[in-house]
Amino acid sequence: MKILHVTQGYAPARGGTEMLMQRVSEELVRQFGDDVTVFTTNCLNCEGFYSPRSPRLPVGCEQINGVRVRRFDVRRRRSQALQLPQAVAYRLHLPFNEYLRTLASGPIAPTMDAALRADDWDVIAASSFPYLHMYRALRVARRNRRPCVLIGALHPEDCWGFERGIIYDAIRRASHYIAYTDYEADQLVAHGIAREHISVIGVGVDADEFACVDAHEARRHLDIQDQQVVGYIGQLGDYKGVDTLARAMPRVWQTFPNARLLIAGGRTRFTAQLERIVAAWSRADQQKVIRRYDFAADEKPPLFAALDVFVYPSAFESFGIGYLEAWASGKPVIGARRGAVPNVINEGRDGLLVEYQNEHMLSDAIVELLANPQRARAMGEAGRAKVRARYTWREIARRFRAVYAEAVSTR
Repeated sequence: MKILHVTQGYAPARGGTEMLMQRVSEELVRQFGDDVTVFTTNCLNCEGFYSPRSPRLPVGCEQINGVRVRRFDVRRRRSQALQLPQAVAYRLHLPFNEYLRTLASGPIAPTMDAALRADDWDVIAASSFPYLHMYRALRVARRNRRPCVLIGALHPEDCWGFERGIIYDAIRRASHYIAYTDYEADQLVAHGIAREHISVIGVGVDADEFACVDAHEARRHLDIQDQQVVGYIGQLGDYKGVDTLARAMPRVWQTFPNARLLIAGGRTRFTAQLERIVAAWSRADQQKVIRRYDFAADEKPPLFAALDVFVYPSAFESFGIGYLEAWASGKPVIGARRGAVPNVINEGRDGLLVEYQNEHMLSDAIVELLANPQRARAMGEAGRAKVRARYTWREIARRFRAVYAEAVSTR
């Protein structure tokens, strides 16, 4: 099968969608011998669609693990010029504000639009909303009479990003839609989209890559002795809840004064705000913080292995690959009781849920797991079993391909 994946970023760009599209693409090549091409941007993160300060990758083509990857230049100035107009239109509820928001989100990449017009694929699959390339891919696929599968990764709680009628119109016009959780599928059905138009698949993780790490060696590398470690590992976005974790730690230290806080992830503009929170602590507490910004991909399994508790109290997630990575490492998780996360975490069995931005509840949950290591280990093992049964990349790619094949056969 000749497959075109269209996505906002691709390795070495980081993020949940970026990882999903990379691993599914590589598995389709490895397992099935499919011909997979990826169209993506030259940005390392989505801030690069409008921010002139964000770093860029080289434009052009390359081969990564059997997948052809083509990166296109993003016109940042156009999206940047729309930031203020879209904000005003959104605040005033003007009828065209969803179109302005979409253009302001970007990526505006005219050369990608031109390349998409080539009629050389059996199926086009695009991820994720609310970005502009989703509509471009769908429009070209329909014009060329090719099936188009959309992978939206919707966060309905993010009203600015996803309260847009054009998103749901696009999903109706696509050949099929892949959701990550039943929560996301239910949201689509509530917007009038037929349930049979949706497949719930989820995301994956390389379980063996995380399970084979020596935890003692990982902790030694971070210069951690017998201290307990609470950690956040993921992109340092403003909605990810890492600031709530930082505000919760002083209360944790009242009970566990020697505990360490690990903060690891790709830098964003929010990183400076996080640093200001830490800078307000005493020097003794600041020395309990371990930072690993912009770490290499092969450092991730050891970082998870070093943890006692993984904390990811995000405002909204379409799934949350970080939970799978923690479970693959045998670690208990703590998430926020919002959006799709309660569909991912089995509360009390493989993790705990707290109210979003409630640092008091979060600190209590952290203390509960640190004070009960046997229960924490049991939760981690329950999560590991769930990952191995349902969420390996091999299985996720097989499910994706089944949707693609069905779309091709019924186009």
